Amino acid sequence: MEFRLLGTVSVDTFTGPLPLGPAKRRSLLAALLLSANTPVSIARLTDSLWDDTPPLHARSVIQGHVSRLRALLVGADAGAYGVELVTLGDAYVLRLPETLLDSQRFEELLTLARGQRSPADAVLMLKEALSLWQGPALSGAFAGRPLQAAAHSLEESRLATVEQLACAYTALGEHNRAASVLRAEAVAHPMRESLAAALMTALYRAGRQSEALDWFHRTRRLLADELGIDPGHELADAYALILRGDPGPDAGREGGRNAPDGRGATARGPVRAGGGDGNGGRGGSGNGTVPAARPVADPRTGTDGGSTAQPADPTGGGGAGTGVGTGVGTTGAPGAAPPRPLPVPSLAGEPHPTDLLPRAPRGFQGRTAELAALTRAAAGEAPVCLVTGPAGVGKTALALQWAHRNPAAFPDGRLFADLRGFSDTGEPALIEVLREFLLALGVAPRRIPESVAAAAALFRALTDRRRLLVILDNARHSATVRPLLPGGTDCVTLVTSRHRLEGLIASDAARPVPLDVLEPPDGTALLAGVLGEDRVLAEPVAARRLAELCGGLPLALRVTAARLAGRPTWTLAGLADELADERSRLTYLDVDDTGVSAALRLTVQQLPQDAVHQLARLGHHPGSHFDPYTAAALAGTDPVVATAALERLAAAHLVTETAPGRWVLHDLVRLYARGMDPEGGSEALTGVLDHYIATALAAADTAEPGGEPCFVLPEDYHRPVAVRDFVDRAAAMHWLAAERDDLALAADAARTAGFHDRAWRIILLQWPQVVWRVRDNWSPLLELALDSARAHDDAYAESRVITLLGWVLAEEGRTAEAVALLERSPGLARQAGDRLGETTALINLAVVLTEQGDLETALEGCERAVALAREEQDAHTEMLALQHLARMQLAANRPHEALESARTALDLGPEHEEIARRVLLLTTSGEARLALGEENDGIRLLDRAAGEAERAGYDEGAVRALQALLRVTAEPEYRKRYEEAVRRLTDDG
Repeated sequence: MEFRLLGTVSVDTFTGPLPLGPAKRRSLLAALLLSANTPVSIARLTDSLWDDTPPLHARSVIQGHVSRLRALLVGADAGAYGVELVTLGDAYVLRLPETLLDSQRFEELLTLARGQRSPADAVLMLKEALSLWQGPALSGAFAGRPLQAAAHSLEESRLATVEQLACAYTALGEHNRAASVLRAEAVAHPMRESLAAALMTALYRAGRQSEALDWFHRTRRLLADELGIDPGHELADAYALILRGDPGPDAGREGGRNAPDGRGATARGPVRAGGGDGNGGRGGSGNGTVPAARPVADPRTGTDGGSTAQPADPTGGGGAGTGVGTGVGTTGAPGAAPPRPLPVPSLAGEPHPTDLLPRAPRGFQGRTAELAALTRAAAGEAPVCLVTGPAGVGKTALALQWAHRNPAAFPDGRLFADLRGFSDTGEPALIEVLREFLLALGVAPRRIPESVAAAAALFRALTDRRRLLVILDNARHSATVRPLLPGGTDCVTLVTSRHRLEGLIASDAARPVPLDVLEPPDGTALLAGVLGEDRVLAEPVAARRLAELCGGLPLALRVTAARLAGRPTWTLAGLADELADERSRLTYLDVDDTGVSAALRLTVQQLPQDAVHQLARLGHHPGSHFDPYTAAALAGTDPVVATAALERLAAAHLVTETAPGRWVLHDLVRLYARGMDPEGGSEALTGVLDHYIATALAAADTAEPGGEPCFVLPEDYHRPVAVRDFVDRAAAMHWLAAERDDLALAADAARTAGFHDRAWRIILLQWPQVVWRVRDNWSPLLELALDSARAHDDAYAESRVITLLGWVLAEEGRTAEAVALLERSPGLARQAGDRLGETTALINLAVVLTEQGDLETALEGCERAVALAREEQDAHTEMLALQHLARMQLAANRPHEALESARTALDLGPEHEEIARRVLLLTTSGEARLALGEENDGIRLLDRAAGEAERAGYDEGAVRALQALLRVTAEPEYRKRYEEAVRRLTDDG
């Protein structure tokens, strides 16, 4: 367990960060950690949590946050680490070993660094100390004045540590490193003269005098423009030192790292290690042996082939010299006889260019953009083009189509090899591929070297002066491709792979051309190319449906076309109906030994077991996308393990990352994955359902802090290994909005599987978003929740769902239906012993009765709700009841009472995270002031309510406040803002 202040305030555990919830709770934790093992009074905590006058119930709010924080720590087994949050009279103390707190370890490392005699040891400790920082101190907490002061103090300590690290580098003579660590901070803190002075000195001592002077003048102008002052003595002294040239630039112990001719510099002369030819394997020779296909003088450099050293082959043995040495038994040891150079056979008598290309693909359709991208990638010097994509997407077809369209671009020949990286038969030996290439280039069989390194060197030498295309199909590893790359700058290599081959991109600047599935029009055209246009035009709707059921995957489309071509009496609509059944779709997409299942199987069998397990469980995901937390819940692992598995699956093009941390499965891959582990479906589903419940609870707690959970958890609920933490309300609401469709799919899957206790809970947990966007067609989803609640004859569940559904129906104008439902809810809650549920039900029933004009009954019900909430000592629910009571009192022309109810509710302390409640209370207060004839105060309060709503994106609240304003003022600005808010609501809807 680790407590963090140096960055986002958080508690890290073995399974991930604890879901701390709203900013106020993080503020409370930060205040306790800053005084770890020391009692912190309620008064000090109040100062840390509120900038202005705290609410009357501040103590209750703090107690609530302490209770939630204590529960989180207990749930994370904090006691095993010696961590305990205890109450001492009017104070709280967080007891913990100081080694668990990052700010304490930071200070310890600084103390140790100061005591080191060796600058090198000091550097290590200072770097370790700075590595503890993960962002600005105390991020994610509410920035009350005490916490602002603490964050400033911690930041000052960090900057001082950066300056100490630069000094240590300077003592070692590593002036470039000193400049590097100082520059980032000097950019971030341009007014800190000590940083600018230290950076100038480091740049000067690294031999970068002009940069140092430029930094001085930049800082001087900034000080003059922003503060109207001249540079201080530190900056002036550094400037004078540079102008005097004393001391001069000094590389110190850094040696060649700063100086171009120092001991650390790379040798520039000819390299002959291992008997190499000094030409990086391109066929030149240092002893006069010159390939017949290449003149002695290189026209580009004016030098002979042995005069210029090239970089060593990154494969560690692919260079000509090294390869030949290995082939004849030399070791490169001192005193060994120099190896004989490799003779390169003449190709002068070759009658015609070599062409190993398979035939062009039949029925190729679309891919105009990808063909153009391949043409662009093939431009330049010795390009390596990398066509990547999932199994069956048409990578080989694209490569061959492009190659056959450009025959004139490669007058010296076109080579092709299937590397069978995803085949049951296994990959061919590299020496066999090279032998085939060399034979095609005219090398006699007896003159082909036996080692891969020597054969690769000969291949590079033969292709050095040629314009050749090499296609390496179905590559699995970057290391397989490198020895097969030609040597000429005019050669083009085209590699296809189901993997991303990022190693090839890094080592050989391969240019990726990703390939995705076909759009429906191109898919339909592919079917027409095989079946004939007449057959497709006779059933255009069915043809498009087939293309969509095949997921735009060319392999699946070709298998479908092959089935139909062999059965002229079959209709396209009939086959589409067969494919619509997910249970048999993959069976219909296999023909002979070719098909989607076979292609996917060959990809999957290359994966490690953890990735295979993750893929199998993803097949049971009820939603459309997933993140590492969802994937972990499905697989029964943690997000770190899940992320690693997802990366492997993405590299194999089995999952696609559509946004950072957001992944999807192709429909056919999902069906295949589901069949990999059919027995694990129930476990995967319950895991992901409980993940959604846990995450939505955390989101609701952050979005609307202080209230009770909207239900008790199921008896067999299993908390996920890790739950996403939401820093603030915006993050929580964004997650609820982004996951709305998948939460609905999860609830539907739960109902289908008989997990009704999960289904209604997953739907009900979206209540913050329901309140925020009440007119966004929530009633169908809530009606599904009601069906699940009634499936187990659960009065508790039924009451909770009815309470929310009735309110939504009323907001949609379906008042009669709302009343019929809501009249049952308080009784159901009483039957279940759910007093707070009864309170909320009374509130919502009163709201609907007000809409019907039955104000007296509504007022009685709402007053009963206020009394119940007070009996339960639940300030959050009391505040909700008072909010609605104030609205009803205003409607009953009792503005004094309405104002008093609103004031009491505001005093209960809706936090800054509770924007909706604050806005509605301010709006009611403003309208009450207007009703009392206090127009200026009323307008001020309504304007404040509208402003807060607009800044938070709460368009419902903005419309209400601005409507009230427009009833008393014709101010054009209010009219404009009102129309904009209404438009946003309409657009969102």
